[in-house]
Amino acid sequence: MGQADRSRPTPPPGLLGIAAALLVLLTALGGLAGGAMAADNPELLPDHPTPVIDLARALTDGQRDSLEAELADFETSSGWKLRVLTQYERTPGLAVKEFWGLDERSLVLVADPRGGNLLNFNVGDALFALMPRTFWVELQTRYGNQYYVRDHGEDGAIVDSLAAVETCLERGGCQVVPGLPQEQWLLTFCTSVLGGLIVGFAGYPRKEGDRVAWSWVLLLSPLWGMLFLIFGLGPVITRTSDLLPILRNSLGFLGSTVLAYLIAQRTVGKPPLSGDQA
Repeated sequence: MGQADRSRPTPPPGLLGIAAALLVLLTALGGLAGGAMAADNPELLPDHPTPVIDLARALTDGQRDSLEAELADFETSSGWKLRVLTQYERTPGLAVKEFWGLDERSLVLVADPRGGNLLNFNVGDALFALMPRTFWVELQTRYGNQYYVRDHGEDGAIVDSLAAVETCLERGGCQVVPGLPQEQWLLTFCTSVLGGLIVGFAGYPRKEGDRVAWSWVLLLSPLWGMLFLIFGLGPVITRTSDLLPILRNSLGFLGSTVLAYLIAQRTVGKPPLSGDQA
């Protein structure tokens, strides 16, 4: 037996790492498909109809009453079933499916802090038709991460994520989560500034009599265009109608263009001194 064990091939470490990464990814995606409701404990269900089951006590009594009324009104006006289940060590699991009469027009938000991210979503097929899987992943990572929960509380994460879903359903669907967080805007601003720096350095005159080297600006247009238009303005335009971040990013792009142009003109674009001047 000892010789057989020693001769048994051992998987390469690289394959083990890839397998572990795939397992983590599948676990994360499984949270969107209903992994948080694998048990079946109907005794934990309330004895009256309600769209909110707060087993983890993440909401105050006033918040729970307000959220119940809001979700009931939204279902009456739109036909979409939005449900909330908070849990920690106990969960009714699959019993909520019959309790709530879940169907393809239903969404169950499961708030459970044990998984690292507070939020999980069990999404009906009709909702997937209006908001793709990437929307739900972004919604989960934006509102369920530990920093957002720390700053806004579990109740804030629950209410804010539901508000984003309601907004998208009222619009007839979304490709991305509405709203522009501060950290995301800073990233778009930085990419806009970087795009402007590229334009400025590309446009400094290389021939006597020229003011702007347009040929170089056009040659590098795929690079600075991607940074400014796709990564600088694209996320802003698709997430908010506010003109202020668009104006800031545009001014950052123009300002960095002028600054880079002046610096390049006075350094790499400066003609060398002649022998007589030396």
